[in-house]
Amino acid sequence: MLRPVAVFYLVLIQVISLSIAVQAQTAGPTYVQGGIVRGDQRHAKIALVFTAHDYAEGGEMILEALQEESAKASFFFTGVFYRRPDAAPLIQRIKEQAHYLGAHSDQHLLYCDWEDRQRLLVDKATFTKDVVDNYLEMRKFGVDQKDAPYFLPPYEWYNDSISSWTEDLGLTLVNFSSGTRSHADYTTPDMPNYVDSDSIFKQILAYEEQDPNGLNGFILLLHLGVGPNRSDKFHLLLPDLLRTLRARNYTFVRIDELLEQTP
Repeated sequence: MLRPVAVFYLVLIQVISLSIAVQAQTAGPTYVQGGIVRGDQRHAKIALVFTAHDYAEGGEMILEALQEESAKASFFFTGVFYRRPDAAPLIQRIKEQAHYLGAHSDQHLLYCDWEDRQRLLVDKATFTKDVVDNYLEMRKFGVDQKDAPYFLPPYEWYNDSISSWTEDLGLTLVNFSSGTRSHADYTTPDMPNYVDSDSIFKQILAYEEQDPNGLNGFILLLHLGVGPNRSDKFHLLLPDLLRTLRARNYTFVRIDELLEQTP
């Protein structure tokens, strides 16, 4: 039979071991298929990520909301979007406000099969050209590869080969953190996976309350625009989301700050 002192130290050792195990699980980035999907969960920082290829009707309101809350965000655009003359003023404003401008592929190609993720739909040469062409368009806005080392794949769909090819280009592949359905803000009522904006808002807050680490290190992906077929625009709720999460002591940072912060 163990003495009280021995029991005390045994429990203490178990608590310390559990603490170390939890810290090991949450320190540093989380990877899926070779891509980073979440930052260090010990820090109450969130990277808001906005992508664009076809639409951008929420752009101005999003920037206003970010500026109002002194929040930073990251914007990943395709080469097609960077080439749009009507997008140039918005892109320039994003840069002037010191947000992150990144690459989302040039042509928004689907790199691997939806059903069989490991089956590639492009070869390495096609992939490389698609990414390089994206960065050529970014350079016209004064954004070099060294300024934008993180690449977000089109459709947010990739596999370990795409991650490896991204690394060969001197880049790091990133993707959204799962669990909130924020990326479904593009869906329309006729789609089987449709999620209305109010439900997305509630799911984000519910996840924050249920995860032991809240939204720490989260990469929260939304779309800059979703087109005319969805009248229920999530960007209309962004100001409220920013205020709510800031009240819960979160800081909104660029993707490079989220992933390059020191322990």
